[in-house]
Amino acid sequence: MPEKRKVLCTLTGALMTVISVIVACYFSSVELNKSKYSVWGVDVSNYQGVIDWKKLDNQNVSFAFIKATEGSGHVDESARRNLENIAETDIKVSAYHFFSFDSAGETQASNFISVVGADEIDMPPVVDIEYYSDKRKHKPDKEEAEKILRPLLENLEEYYGVKPVIYTTLPVYFRYVRENFSDYPLWIRNVNFEPDLMDWKFWQYCDKGELYGYKGEEKYIDLNVYNGTMEQFMAEFP
Repeated sequence: MPEKRKVLCTLTGALMTVISVIVACYFSSVELNKSKYSVWGVDVSNYQGVIDWKKLDNQNVSFAFIKATEGSGHVDESARRNLENIAETDIKVSAYHFFSFDSAGETQASNFISVVGADEIDMPPVVDIEYYSDKRKHKPDKEEAEKILRPLLENLEEYYGVKPVIYTTLPVYFRYVRENFSDYPLWIRNVNFEPDLMDWKFWQYCDKGELYGYKGEEKYIDLNVYNGTMEQFMAEFP
């Protein structure tokens, strides 16, 4: 990574951040408190296509989560390009793995580790656990899910030297995460209201964001905030 910003915030930069957050999110019922949550970022996948990370950096994006893998074999087509290109910016970066209820945690961890080097991310790796296909209707057994999720998290922690972040939705959080994995940092998705009754590290508050600098199948980009000040963010992720 290049040398980080020496000046964290100028009047112009702060104004640009506020304007970007105001105009970037559409069709969301969340009233984001911009004075409370001033550190914001994005999460992306191959759906955003080719991303000009320098343009996102110029819009005061402070952090990004890049999709890397799914399950035990799938690799996101844009993962390598995104990891390499974001390294030319000041944006703090992590990568995420889409959790599968249908394959072993050990092989899922190996899949992610084979794609994301420990020196390529500034923040902890992320495991994205949510319902997919028919899982919402036919919910996987909690004990069986834990047998997959626990070795995945433990293997990632051993390799990267830090506890992974868990990304999830409220229904999945209450069914699979809260009881046995509450000691992991939480990245919560809620586009309807602020999740102020739980301890979270990141909050995905908008899935209909629009910025400039990417062109792909998906016109929107997910927007997230960090639960703290810029000084706290830079201290936590130097």
